[in-house]
Amino acid sequence: MAVEDRFRRPAGHEQLLNDLTGKDGPFRAMVDALMFAAALGRRKGKIDSFEKAGEPIRLALMEGRQYGDVLIDMIAAAEVKDDPKILADERQGDRIKIFEGYANGGLNYLQGEINASGGRDLVTIVSNVVMDALTASDEKENDVSEFMQAADIAW
Repeated sequence: MAVEDRFRRPAGHEQLLNDLTGKDGPFRAMVDALMFAAALGRRKGKIDSFEKAGEPIRLALMEGRQYGDVLIDMIAAAEVKDDPKILADERQGDRIKIFEGYANGGLNYLQGEINASGGRDLVTIVSNVVMDALTASDEKENDVSEFMQAADIAW
């Protein structure tokens, strides 16, 4: 089986991605927006598959980001806790599919926040989502801790 070297972005969110990475958007590149969306989707428990995809993005672009090279693996390991083989080279396609689903779920959540905001700018909306995550009560386990435990790393 060939190793995947790209991941898909949901065509249904092309405008949102363009807005997020535009002149007044909070992200410099589409890969950054998708990484954020995948982490948000994981945090909110929203994994939404999609059929129609926009232009695929090279995985190498994630490797150039701080922690980008491990984000797909961490999300997959947290999602499929009982299957350590999810991290095997031949399962990269499965990990990418999980990442794509969470990215789409995060974009769906973000679009809902935008729709409910009544016209606030994207930087404010993204900042509020981040602040909500940082100030969340201790009732729900912190996602970073969950990732660290899933990877068996001391925190």
